[in-house]
Amino acid sequence: MLNALTQIFELIFSVNFILTVITASTPLLLASSGELVAERSGVLNLGVEGMMIMGAACGFAGAYMSGSTLVGAICGIIAGMALAALFAALTLGLAVNQVATGLALTIFGVGLSGLVGAAFVGQKIVPAPHLHLPFLTGLPVVGRILFGEDAFVYVSIALVIGIWLFLYRTRPGLVLRACGDNHASAHALGYPVLKIRMLAVLFGGACAGLAGAFLPLSYTPFFIPGMTQGRGWIALALVVFASWRPARLVIGAYLFGAVSILGLALQPLNLGIPPQFMNSLPYLATVVVLVLISRTRGAAGSAAPASLGLVFVPDR
Repeated sequence: MLNALTQIFELIFSVNFILTVITASTPLLLASSGELVAERSGVLNLGVEGMMIMGAACGFAGAYMSGSTLVGAICGIIAGMALAALFAALTLGLAVNQVATGLALTIFGVGLSGLVGAAFVGQKIVPAPHLHLPFLTGLPVVGRILFGEDAFVYVSIALVIGIWLFLYRTRPGLVLRACGDNHASAHALGYPVLKIRMLAVLFGGACAGLAGAFLPLSYTPFFIPGMTQGRGWIALALVVFASWRPARLVIGAYLFGAVSILGLALQPLNLGIPPQFMNSLPYLATVVVLVLISRTRGAAGSAAPASLGLVFVPDR
């Protein structure tokens, strides 16, 4: 028992494990950051999974045909925004139920991604290059962790910082939060609630598309149908876990990323734990977190935007 605990301890604090956790956490952080902005504006988009898988398919297609990771990332962003625009047209333009539309968007995105990516299954590309700074990248332990990641990792961290500054240090961020807290009052003050929400939804779609594009462009150098494997749903749970606060998203994303990698990393240690159970750990952790939050709704629920998920039709 002691020997097993020692092996687990050494594994968790190894550089390779930390690097793997960072890689696994990046798509969660990207997708949940965009969804947080959308929900702060009062829109609940359950179609994150669909936007992510479309971003993966279109991102890989763009990178494969152009030979450029940047082009692939842009294609993923555009794909995510296209589905987000469809969601916004239905929920904001036609006042359709947001929950039902989000679920339909996920089903639609999963099916369409299979059609778009069918021609690229089995193909490979060169993964996104990693940063290499002389002397800094070669530093023991921290070198590879801080100065040896790809651009997606640094963009995810910069995105969270930018969102925090926007929401809490700018007037437009205050207006966006006002739309999510009380859309009727924001409208009465003359703010274009629907326009603000549309921009927030498009931003969330762009982040989800970029998160999906990260998977075939950096995480694995190929595309397979359904490669998001429920990460969009985990991203939705992360927003609740973070109580709609950007800074907590980083903790939550890396925590969930560590749980997902831990299940795979512990399998070679032969601990006698069924591999099926280890593979289910990230989804089990998602359910546990949501249950715990629901039991403490007085603390977590009060942080949710008051108008989240509510249809808004301006007075005519």
